Amino acid sequence: MTTVTGPPVTLPPGPSAPRAVQGAYALTQPLRGMRRLRERYGDAFTVNVPIFGNAVVISDPGEIKQLFTSGPELVDNLEVNLGRVLGPRSMFALSGEEHKRQRKLLVPPFHGRRLAAYEKIVEEETVRELASWPDGKAFATLPSMMRITLNAILRAVFGAEGAEFAELRELLPPFVTLGSRLAVLPIPKKGRFNPWRRFERMRREYDAVVDRLIAQARPDGDDVLAMMLQTRYDDGSKLTREEIGDQLLTLLTAGHETTATTLAWAVERLRRHPALLAELKDDDGKLLDATILEVQRTRPVIDLTARQVKQDGYRLGRWTLPKGYAVLVSIALIHDDDAVFPHAATFDPHRFAGARPDLYQWIPFGGGTRRCLGAAFATMEMTVVLRTLLRDFELVPAAGPGERWHSRGVAYAPAKGGRAVVRRRMTGGAS
Repeated sequence: MTTVTGPPVTLPPGPSAPRAVQGAYALTQPLRGMRRLRERYGDAFTVNVPIFGNAVVISDPGEIKQLFTSGPELVDNLEVNLGRVLGPRSMFALSGEEHKRQRKLLVPPFHGRRLAAYEKIVEEETVRELASWPDGKAFATLPSMMRITLNAILRAVFGAEGAEFAELRELLPPFVTLGSRLAVLPIPKKGRFNPWRRFERMRREYDAVVDRLIAQARPDGDDVLAMMLQTRYDDGSKLTREEIGDQLLTLLTAGHETTATTLAWAVERLRRHPALLAELKDDDGKLLDATILEVQRTRPVIDLTARQVKQDGYRLGRWTLPKGYAVLVSIALIHDDDAVFPHAATFDPHRFAGARPDLYQWIPFGGGTRRCLGAAFATMEMTVVLRTLLRDFELVPAAGPGERWHSRGVAYAPAKGGRAVVRRRMTGGAS
């Protein structure tokens, strides 16, 4: 009998501690731990942690580009992914041709001319929320940013407000908070006293609201739900009720928390750079765009994007990986690399003035065929919110060190919520 063997496995070095120990370290020292591992082992290292299992962490630009451009026969979606909390028909859960098929249907509502229509919604929600900001008193901006982005995505998805809108506005924040924590904790779904039970109860409440909204939807509407009901696959079939429910949940949850957190980080960064604030007063929009890019580089709210090896002997740069291994791209590590971004520790939006970032190196939205579907919508939101804020308010500079990173489960937020002190401009454009 002839035995056929693949190429020998070559893995980067890494810690040898048991999985439970490595998992505890990853949970308690997520970002600092990554940096320490890079200092010890280099820009690639092997880990063994709960949820992901055996995994290789990479931060080399060439290897990241190769990973993002490899076909689904080589690497594809993780077997354990955010579908655990967002549903088996969400974009996070789908792989291969099925992922490509649904992505094709869901791109149009969040690009091109549709974005211009959503800008007005975002500005209205921003002006409404900013009207409650205290003048001259310190406060955390993250809750406000959460309300702005949640209300904006609800209106974009469902159109006019109503009873169901109000129900979702109350339900989604605790739902997202719990789901974000469950996504990163290896908690089984069995057991009498289990947080999954509460999560599943909230999911049933969400499904009941969405069922009513689908029944009420206008066939000629121009909101995202109406477009999803109207759209067809190439074979003429419609999206199923399960597909609509899971995809809407993905849009509503992923579409507001990460954007709001980035906006809170933007406030935190701007207050510590008064010279930049002065420049933005006379900005034509280009410096603001560059500032948003730099906030996302220096304070990415999601640190990992990942793939799973589908073919034994997958050659990734210097390494040959076995089937089943996860490949984790550390966004923070490549964004912090002086060889990729000179003086990476310095917050300097001018590095992006007049130049767009390389999307295999600047990767807050992930990359390749699984890059965030709502990236353009999120960028538009951040631009409109910050433009309106700087138009109507003066941000008072802050002395002292910046806010620490705080894990909210999936996302990393400023520990004090992006605290601000503002003064309303006498000639502001709010109405």
